Amino acid sequence: MVVNSSAPASPLDPPSDALVAVNPALLADALAATLVPTALLTASPDAVRVTWANRALADATGYDPRAVAALDVLTDPRVRPVDVAAARAGFAAGAPFVQRVVLRRPEGSYVQCMAHLSPVGVAGLGVGAWVAALQDLTAQLTEHAEQVALVEAERRERRSLSLIARVSDLLMDVDEPHGLHEIASLLTAEVVGWAGFYLHDRGLWAADGLDPRRPGGAPRPDGQGPRLPTSCPRDPVGRLLGGSLDHAVELDLAATQPEATYARWLAEHAGPGARDVVVGRDGRRVPDAPDRRVVVLPVPGRRRTVGLLVVQPRGGGGLAGLDAATVTVLELVARRVGLSIDNVRLYDREHRLAETLQRAMLPEQGEVDGVDVWTYYSPNADDAQVGGDWYDVQQIGPDTVGVVVGDVVGHDVEAAAAMGQLRSVVRSYSVDITTPGPVLERVDQLFAGLRIPRAASLVLSTLDRRSDGRWLLRYARAGHLPVLRVRDGHATQLRDAGGPLIGFGSGERTTAEVLLEPGDVLVYYTDGLVERRDRSLRDGLTVLESVAASITARDAPGIGEDLLSRLADHPEDDVAVVVVRVPDPDDDLAGTTSPRRRRWSLPSEPASIARARHAVLRTCEAWEVSDASNAELVVSELVANAVLHGWGHVALQLHDTGDGLRIEVEDANPTPPVTTDGHPGRVGGFGMQIVERLSDWGWRQSRGGKVVWAKVRPGALPRSARDA
Repeated sequence: MVVNSSAPASPLDPPSDALVAVNPALLADALAATLVPTALLTASPDAVRVTWANRALADATGYDPRAVAALDVLTDPRVRPVDVAAARAGFAAGAPFVQRVVLRRPEGSYVQCMAHLSPVGVAGLGVGAWVAALQDLTAQLTEHAEQVALVEAERRERRSLSLIARVSDLLMDVDEPHGLHEIASLLTAEVVGWAGFYLHDRGLWAADGLDPRRPGGAPRPDGQGPRLPTSCPRDPVGRLLGGSLDHAVELDLAATQPEATYARWLAEHAGPGARDVVVGRDGRRVPDAPDRRVVVLPVPGRRRTVGLLVVQPRGGGGLAGLDAATVTVLELVARRVGLSIDNVRLYDREHRLAETLQRAMLPEQGEVDGVDVWTYYSPNADDAQVGGDWYDVQQIGPDTVGVVVGDVVGHDVEAAAAMGQLRSVVRSYSVDITTPGPVLERVDQLFAGLRIPRAASLVLSTLDRRSDGRWLLRYARAGHLPVLRVRDGHATQLRDAGGPLIGFGSGERTTAEVLLEPGDVLVYYTDGLVERRDRSLRDGLTVLESVAASITARDAPGIGEDLLSRLADHPEDDVAVVVVRVPDPDDDLAGTTSPRRRRWSLPSEPASIARARHAVLRTCEAWEVSDASNAELVVSELVANAVLHGWGHVALQLHDTGDGLRIEVEDANPTPPVTTDGHPGRVGGFGMQIVERLSDWGWRQSRGGKVVWAKVRPGALPRSARDA
């Protein structure tokens, strides 16, 4: 090879135009020794063949240079240009170009390269010699793939953390009826093809849209599975519930599962479209989808498995269809859901215990000789709290009535227990000492000695009947809101005889006296009746005065119900109210212009049935409603159904519509009532039949469950219904 060069400018500069002769053998050795894979190609209209390759190319491909001689780079399977048409066009153009190629090694692996091709003495249409230098892209592609994998892993981790955060937000409202359903929907939208929760409490049941607190003290929901053994070796689902398995298992919903197992029940009830599964002639389940394999994960609580999370991977595949990251996310979700359900149930059990304790200590509504009395108590249902609000009405003597209402600070079992102790102490001392001030002095001493760590307020009063038909009210207050007296359309706060909270009094407590006239009304209450976040307590008392002064009802229940309807529709705290009215001989109850409506809040227990019947009889008597026995029987059946089949407290309302008595009973169970043909061979089951014979009835959904209403028809009770 000869290169034209000029004379050098100095001994150190290479010649620029001198003719330098290069030994062809030396040039061939240099090309063979270079570390860059290099080959010489010969292009013709028919093929582009390899005529020579260096050792670096042989090392890169794994083939001996002689084995690739005469190889056609456009058609040989060992060389695969990414774009064959572009490669043909490049060779035909006769100009340098770059083409990406994939080389297949003898063992079957592939090497991705970038080929830099330049013509050497190329004739027309690209025919002639070409030199090809290959750049191995393995390291670059590997690094790029690793970077892509890292970015994808980080993206997947962020997506998982975001999902867990959203699940945590939803778990703040897991006690709402649709909390678990929303979490399952989120999992379905983000990571799996379908998801569903199943709770294990007195049987396995689908938690879709149901309240996780309900199994603690309510009948089994519709569709709940039976109680089955959890130790059967052929039942992986039962072993998950029993705790002998703690990892995800695969279950084929289309396969025949052993009878009397949770796997069998889950196969019949779980999965999308489970109710559409067809059963063949041989009794085997015929799947309605190609793959009905699901993955079942335990939902662990603190001490036991509280339920299951059942998912179906996108595209099927069972466990194999879920990667490790997805399984980790599902396990975290199941663990958090389990702990939240445990917390809800623990809180609900504590609430039920405190509420039961509190209601057991409150007196039943009874008749008081000489005065008209109405009492009411309701915990704050919105926050499911139990407080220390309480009241007591006792007949101390033939002509003396004691009335007390109070509040112990707190919303828990301790507050309810402190309330019970305080009520017992006040009731005991009131019998021996009928003057309120000295009674509170004794209560202060004993309360301090008991070391009860809760502050308490109360107002204690006695009413003594005088010979002229009037009553003498004597009262003392221990940090409590004043009693309200209503006379002739004017309301007055009885603020005298005030003093510190119970347990903080160290001196003499005074007693105030007020002479009550016939027709006077006393309203005792706790702060839940008047206190709101959007107004001050002073403004609340002003509203109470205005409402009480405008009520036209002539009986204590009517006055109390009007107060509640106007002031306690959405209380923010517990409410206790006692209304005492001194009867007026000149009252004309039939001419009252007050809306004829009354309401009672009853605990879900059998004793409430008798209390409801008694309340209806008294109301019918006050309203001069005929056929009270019909109303008594209807309300007895409706309240009995609510106690036996409903959830939570029972609300009873009576409305005098002018052409009949309307009875409404509300409970938290949204399932509608049904009329049955009774229970053959045993007593019962005819309740709604009796209601149908005596009234027009129906039901509607309410915010907290359902309301069953009945409008009692006038007329005598049919003998057939009485016999039933």
